[in-house]
Amino acid sequence: MEGRTRLGEFLVARRSQARPEDVGVRTYGERRRVPGLRREELALLAGVSVSYYRRLEQGQAVSASAEVLDALAGALRLDEGERAYLHDLVRAGRRRTGARRAAPERVTQAVVQLLDALGDTPAVVVGRRSDVLAWNRLGHALFAGHLDPEAPQLPGRRPNMARLVFLDSHTRDLYDDWPAKARAVVGNLRIVAGAHPHDAALHTLVGELSAKSTEFAAMWADHRVRACTVATYGMRHPLVGPLTVVQQTLSHGPGPAVVAATTEAGSSSRAALALLAQTVGQAAVPVPQPRSGFPAGTG
Repeated sequence: MEGRTRLGEFLVARRSQARPEDVGVRTYGERRRVPGLRREELALLAGVSVSYYRRLEQGQAVSASAEVLDALAGALRLDEGERAYLHDLVRAGRRRTGARRAAPERVTQAVVQLLDALGDTPAVVVGRRSDVLAWNRLGHALFAGHLDPEAPQLPGRRPNMARLVFLDSHTRDLYDDWPAKARAVVGNLRIVAGAHPHDAALHTLVGELSAKSTEFAAMWADHRVRACTVATYGMRHPLVGPLTVVQQTLSHGPGPAVVAATTEAGSSSRAALALLAQTVGQAAVPVPQPRSGFPAGTG
């Protein structure tokens, strides 16, 4: 996951995925040995020399300017999230810091209050690597009712949503369109990897998932980047049956984010959530009560 290597891998992957006809390159019906754009074609579209672009793919040009990166992003038709990721990769290549252990992620008093205020809206607090730092009663029941409700407070047993999506059969069965959920998880992890290239725990997580899940390995190798802050998912809950939820990520700054699941008013999905709330009872799931930024765990 070293920055310069990942820059080359990203450029090669996106160049191979770009169809010439989609970016204005005429092929005149010729037979092409490789899919996507040739180096020469992308360099021409971006207004850089072929030799310079080749050095970028080989990780030998870490001083690429913002203007060059924006030109490449435009030529490859990258969206804003992908463009930001490209810039992150180049910044990472300029830094020679080795992998390091990140500071513990914390659940603040404000986040605890937000979980409480959400009431019967399922909500989960996740760290940047998708570790579950806290959840409210219905968040636990909807997403991981088969797990110990106190698990987020126990660093050695803390759930990780990426692991659950790829390695846990219960979580896989929750989603009607599991591949869409899986791609969203990988896309978000890609963004985190670009912004935090020296995060040792993230390196370990990606390595573990790549070794244990061929599906994760294939999606990770695809180099797709996607900031998935709002998405609609059909779910098949073992207690209340089918429902459709909108999962929204509420984030302010670099700290942990709250993922909330909402349903349409008056819908069968809203009724299913109400039934789930009745089924699991009114006992509150333990939530950390930090004092002066007391850490919720090591994250």
